[in-house]
Amino acid sequence: MSELTLTLIKLGFLAVLWLFVLSAVSVIRSDIFGARVDSTKTRQPKAAKQPKPGREPRGSPRSVEVTEGPNAGQTVPLDGRPILIGRGSDAALRLDDDYVSTRHARIATNGEQWFVEDLGSTNGTYLGSQRVTSPMPLTVGTPVRVGKTVVELRK
Repeated sequence: MSELTLTLIKLGFLAVLWLFVLSAVSVIRSDIFGARVDSTKTRQPKAAKQPKPGREPRGSPRSVEVTEGPNAGQTVPLDGRPILIGRGSDAALRLDDDYVSTRHARIATNGEQWFVEDLGSTNGTYLGSQRVTSPMPLTVGTPVRVGKTVVELRK
């Protein structure tokens, strides 16, 4: 082989090694800081007619409470706005659980019924013993498991 061919092979091998190193750094970065999420593309449940202000339906939940896990006892009041659950700084219910994604799940209402929705988390969201694959109705006292943490709607 000529010296030119050997030099080109060495440079090609060096380029492949750098591509490997850069892809490894990219994977590590996304694992540590979480995947980038464009907040404008997140889907909000469609709002139906709103209940009359001042009167809540009888037996409607007033808060989301962490019942099991590292944040047990933490409570977030429900005011009609969606509750984002995750490890990210923008989460309304921020959990210190290694098995929870940055933006793991959302609890939202359509005015009459509360729903839980998985936001593409790695480990999934479970309503009772059923995995959440699409927005599912949520009732008071039904456990929602995200990672090793369990949350419930409370009156």
